Amino acid sequence: MNHNIISRNNVIVKGKGTQPIIFAPGFGCDQTVWRDVAAAFEQDYKVILFDYVGLGESDITAFDPEKYSELVGYAQDVLDVCESLNVKDAILVGHSVGSMIGLIASLREPDYFSDLVMIGPSPCYLNDPPEYMGGFEKEDLVGLIEMMEKNYIGWTNVFAGTLMKNSDKTNVTKDLEDRFCSTDPIVARHFAEATFFADNREDLPKVTVPSLILQCSKDIIAPNVVGEYMHANLPNSTLKYMKATGHCPHMSHPEETVQLIREYL
Repeated sequence: MNHNIISRNNVIVKGKGTQPIIFAPGFGCDQTVWRDVAAAFEQDYKVILFDYVGLGESDITAFDPEKYSELVGYAQDVLDVCESLNVKDAILVGHSVGSMIGLIASLREPDYFSDLVMIGPSPCYLNDPPEYMGGFEKEDLVGLIEMMEKNYIGWTNVFAGTLMKNSDKTNVTKDLEDRFCSTDPIVARHFAEATFFADNREDLPKVTVPSLILQCSKDIIAPNVVGEYMHANLPNSTLKYMKATGHCPHMSHPEETVQLIREYL
């Protein structure tokens, strides 16, 4: 076990089972977003939680703006954690960009993973008509980054509300907002640029690991058309539509999230 990696990414291992299940957070979030979902798997699996460098209780001194300017830098962190724990055939559960980080990791080291579970994934947030509609125009995303730089606290309020739009869980919106507020704005901006300007559409057909796509209803960050695109282009994938609304069902609707993951596994 590499204790440098364990402390760098604040890796926590729990559970009574032997097969690893790794939970990868989405943008701007730490491992505590998985609290209600991860606990449900501790009886049967080895649960592995971690923070990306710069978030949560990770070692912020390890943050390298160049490395983390692209999602592959975050994927390398996941692979480092897997190597450090001697992981094989792990189920990786990713939320939002965490799904794509897991997907990239699986392309580099497929033996580490048995399955990918993707909650609200998107391979590209930018519209590229007529072939692809990711949900956002470039000026929308540029404006988002500019707002982060000018008024970070104001941005956290707007963005948390956008993620949870159509969900009646105001406490979850506040929880998300607090998480964004606790993140260093420079780290958050780098992660935002890496997330929202990534285009991993060409990676989808190369994936060899079976996957489950969980598509929320009324998700304006990753709308149905994106989930359907993922399913059409990911070999050996299963698409399930959720009753949960918004973009963060692991926080707003943990019971349904757990149920669908269990049914798939």
